[in-house]
Amino acid sequence: MSQRFADLKKVPEQPAARLLAAANAVLETKLSVPASASVAQVLTALEEAQAPVDMIRMLSVSLPPRECVWWACCAGRDIIGAEGQSACLSAAEAWVFEPNADKRARVQAVMDTANPNERASLCATAAFYAPGNMGDSEDLQKMPAPVGIVAACAFGINIQTIELGPSPQARFDLAIDRALDIARGGNGKVELRVSEPAATETPQQPETEGQS
Repeated sequence: MSQRFADLKKVPEQPAARLLAAANAVLETKLSVPASASVAQVLTALEEAQAPVDMIRMLSVSLPPRECVWWACCAGRDIIGAEGQSACLSAAEAWVFEPNADKRARVQAVMDTANPNERASLCATAAFYAPGNMGDSEDLQKMPAPVGIVAACAFGINIQTIELGPSPQARFDLAIDRALDIARGGNGKVELRVSEPAATETPQQPETEGQS
């Protein structure tokens, strides 16, 4: 097993297949791992298969809801920009810091009034449904949230960041590294890994006739 996926203490000690099924999610990559394979084992196999999209999908169903929302918020901040403004993103971030009924009500309020083109709306949606039900009233608390919605939102907004550059691989690595850091108890604030371009040799000028 790759050391990259060691010590994921926030990830439930359950087979990866069970976590995927619970979120109604399916990996597109065919793997030769047992049904009892852990999340770390499946991530290792997906890395070997060069399947970063499925790695993000696996991580989205593996993080606990609050941590998954924060991972989505990290991606949302990339999309909005460091100085950008988003009511959806701000409300979702506030809920992560204080996951209480007041902060959830604020998330619902911004969802109800958000522009249809709001780029960080998935963050707010994830935050609202993270408690696992449809709301905080007595009746709504008894109604379960849509299956896998938090994972789906986190997956979706992380995939949206891939187009931000500088390269798809760098963005895939950033999304995955963030989730792994959060899974270890970190804050997800990791650096974007950018490979240095390969040095190119200056071609020698061909000798011309009469050159001394």
